[in-house]
Formats: sequence, C-alpha cells, structure tokens
Amino acid sequence: MAFFALSRHQPLVLLSSTDLTTEYDRLQVENRQLQRAVTSHAVIDQAIGALVVLGLMAPEDAWRALRDVSQRTNVKLRTVAEHLLEYAQGGTLPEPERLELGRAITRYRRCAGDARALGDGLAMPGHDTDTDTRSDGDGPSQAVTAAGA
Repeated sequence: MAFFALSRHQPLVLLSSTDLTTEYDRLQVENRQLQRAVTSHAVIDQAIGALVVLGLMAPEDAWRALRDVSQRTNVKLRTVAEHLLEYAQGGTLPEPERLELGRAITRYRRCAGDARALGDGLAMPGHDTDTDTRSDGDGPSQAVTAAGA
C-alpha cells in the first residue's frame, strides 16, 4: 500500500513516502546546521565582547580584529573565538593567534588608554602577575601595580 501526501508549497503535487523521507532527512540536516550556526554566533559574540573590554575597542573594531586573526592565521573564526574566550578566563592563546591578535588590536583600537598591546607583552586581566586588585570597601576595586602598592 502506497502512502501519498499533498505538498504545502505545490498543492497539486503528491508526495510519495520516499519523497517525504527525503524531505524529512533534508530538514533534519538543515536543523542541525542552524543549531550549529546559532551556537557559533553566540561564541563569536562573546569573544567580541571580551575583546571590547580587554582590547579597549569598539564592537565593530573587535569584530574586524577577530575576523582578521582568523583570516591571517587560517583558523576558523569560531575556533579563534573559543581560544580567545579560554584565554580571557585564564587559559592560553596559541602563539600565532596571540601575535596576530596584538597586531589587529593595534590596527583597530580607537580608544586612547593605557592598555598594553597584545603580541609584544601580552597582559590581560588574570594574566598580569605585576598587578594586584584591591578594594577599600567603599567603591569599586582598582588595579594597583606592584610598584605602587
């Protein structure tokens, strides 16, 4: 016994069980791809946020810097983003990505400040052994260098 269904997009076309199975499989693949894309976007957005804070740059510039690192090191953007997030949480950053990220931050940073450029003396929060965070209890904590302590 054959099973047929009407197509939603082409009401005059009957779909066989084989057609329905093929369409079901296609939709499952598409669903998995969309789920991966959403996850990738979340990781990339978080890395952009980390770069905004750590690199003292605008979000647009952080996106450009992240994209440049990916292109110049031939590492997928999602992978670079994952590495940056691990680094921001105290992990390590692969040397080629670290050097290229330093160059990208130098290229795209718009804000003037005392931030150190990545690549030639990488110093991000959690990675600088000369800095101690202290709070007087009345306000936000402030970073104090070893010389000024």
